[in-house]
Amino acid sequence: QVQLVESGGGLVQAGGSLRLSCAASGRSFTFSHYAMGWFRQAPGKEREFVAAMSRSGGSTYYADSVKGRFTISRDNAKNTLYLQMNSLKPEDTAVYYCAASPPFHGVGYASSEYNYWGQGTQVTVSS
Repeated sequence: QVQLVESGGGLVQAGGSLRLSCAASGRSFTFSHYAMGWFRQAPGKEREFVAAMSRSGGSTYYADSVKGRFTISRDNAKNTLYLQMNSLKPEDTAVYYCAASPPFHGVGYASSEYNYWGQGTQVTVSS
């Protein structure tokens, strides 16, 4: 079983920055065995892909809407995934979730490709 806990959300003005963290843990858990992703869900909308990273961290993938503004990273020694969000816009307002793939799977863009989810952290960008 894998537990994921997000932190770092909050209220920020448009143009500002936030850094989200996702701490991963579990019984007999090896963080580097899991591809990781960030998703978000705004009120009244479906959950959408934001960014993902391969197990080693060597490959990254972004939604077009955040490319050039958001950066995903991971520290496998600390079992932690990050999302640095710069130049935030009001349309980035959502609950942000981190997710882990099944072990040894590749990176996916669909939420159905991830087995484990955190509880989410709220990000609100004011105009």
